[in-house]
Amino acid sequence: MKKSTWIIGGATSLALAALLGWALAPRPLEVEVASVTEGPFETSIEEDGKTRLRDRYVVSAPLAALLPRITLREGDAVEAGALLATLTPVLPAMLDERTRREQQLRVEIAQAQRQRVAARTEGAKVALAQARNEQQRTEQLAKQGFVAPTKLETDRLTVMAAQKDLDAAVEEGHIAAHEVEQARAALLALTQPGGGRGFALRAPVAGRVLKVVQASEGVVALGAPILELGDTARLEVVAELLTADALRAQPGSLVRIERWGGDGVLQGRVRRVEPGAFTKVSALGVEEQRVRVLIDLTSPAEQWRALGDGFRVGVRIITRSLDKVLKVPVSAVFPVPEGEGGMAVFVLDGGRAKRVAVKLGARNGSEAWIESGVQPGTQVIVYPPAATRDGLRVKPRKV
Repeated sequence: MKKSTWIIGGATSLALAALLGWALAPRPLEVEVASVTEGPFETSIEEDGKTRLRDRYVVSAPLAALLPRITLREGDAVEAGALLATLTPVLPAMLDERTRREQQLRVEIAQAQRQRVAARTEGAKVALAQARNEQQRTEQLAKQGFVAPTKLETDRLTVMAAQKDLDAAVEEGHIAAHEVEQARAALLALTQPGGGRGFALRAPVAGRVLKVVQASEGVVALGAPILELGDTARLEVVAELLTADALRAQPGSLVRIERWGGDGVLQGRVRRVEPGAFTKVSALGVEEQRVRVLIDLTSPAEQWRALGDGFRVGVRIITRSLDKVLKVPVSAVFPVPEGEGGMAVFVLDGGRAKRVAVKLGARNGSEAWIESGVQPGTQVIVYPPAATRDGLRVKPRKV
């Protein structure tokens, strides 16, 4: 009995010691892991923007006259040259010299404006011809493998931009010619006998009525605004970026337009970054230096037909795009302690965490581009806990 008691007691003591040792032994740290993958990578700038008409036209009274009630309303479509209203001059044909001279000056100003637009049109034609010649040379060199594909894409975008500038210049030429015609007709209506019976105020361009400034009948002064017209098919997007971000938004950069209210994502291109910045106070009361970035819509017009002037949209300007790189979740990369410099990740190596230095190419909101240091398929620790150190036993957490 005494021998059996000693055996049972010894076994119990050994079991208790083993249990205590197991309870006090360090446990592997549970961590979340992800694999190093290969795939496309891009960095972008996200900001809110709004749509606006590329050209807005204010139709004003070319002479002091009685304006009848305007029957047009916001959203109504008008054709170029359509009759908007018939003005009745309120002054007799015998005018004082100052009024007559003012009307003559309006004619001269309109003629000078038409000449200026004609010169701009010729310059736009020359710029388009130069862009097309450069594109042809680049295409020939690209076939022989002497230039990068990005250079060819840049030249194509340059041709597109030059064509848009020419189209805008031609449209301005039509407007300038209309202004000359209106100014001359206003002068005749005031100075020639019988001219006071009525002056036809016509639309300078085809488009839609954006705003009716003077809807009721009444006497309007010379130069008083009456209507605002614009072509809603010629929209652009304006985004106000921080000046530091605007430096990376180069003309020609791809833009994805999101949160615009319709299905899918619209495509666009940065046309221009305005050279002058301005100060804007943020919602937190911080003064920021911002600059306007102008974006052309490149998606078919049928996709964004419902958009109008001043609509809010979200823009994502692509600043860098790569087809195939090594990448990890951005939460797996962390800076190493001071003095060592660089970035590192913890990889899973035989059940233990191993700190590996990596060369970081770039990162966005979700992924980091790794130039060197790890191989595809390697398991890395995501959101490494504060207790993680080199050589620590770890265990992947099931999620």
